[in-house]
Amino acid sequence: MRTVWFMTGNVGKVREAKHALEPLGFEVKQLVVEGVEISEPQCDDLEVVARSKLEQSQAHLPHPDDALMVEDAGLFVDALDGFPGVYSAYVLKTLGCNGMLKLMEGNNNRNAEFQAVAALLLDGDVFISRGVCQGVLAAKASGEAGFGFDPIFVPNDIENEDITHTTNGLTFADVDLSVKENFSHRRKALDGLLELLSTPEAASSS
Repeated sequence: MRTVWFMTGNVGKVREAKHALEPLGFEVKQLVVEGVEISEPQCDDLEVVARSKLEQSQAHLPHPDDALMVEDAGLFVDALDGFPGVYSAYVLKTLGCNGMLKLMEGNNNRNAEFQAVAALLLDGDVFISRGVCQGVLAAKASGEAGFGFDPIFVPNDIENEDITHTTNGLTFADVDLSVKENFSHRRKALDGLLELLSTPEAASSS
């Protein structure tokens, strides 16, 4: 089983990555960088932020040749012109879920989406994948599961030929992880990485 170090302080992200990648042969371990601050570039592009974190984190790998993954995500609210976006972690810390809902008071446009970018350094090559989950902001926070803005986000139903995925109006924090993964922006980004790794070019370089 190939070890992938996931640089994040968010145990919820690690749990989701393990759930997605370990059945496919990747052992996910959390990499916490202590004593050094990983800075984020001041920009509105998640990929730029993810690439920067990947570059800064390489020096902290247990072994230089180990695989390294970072992931950056954000909540983009239509009525707020994409805010908080790349600043979601800061806004969550300062305003919280209820603060976000307060910003939306009196606004009928509740459309929003989670975006995620996963970046993987493997054998000297960098792989980038994106994932998006569209939905709406709930009227009030609900649920104890998940993390981040999960208690105020309700994903749109997904209709496939064989099955319809729905939370029946429940937030991500109201449902089990196995249900959330049917919609998850993070799961889509991780699945995208796996697709990239399955290409002949990736196989020949690993």
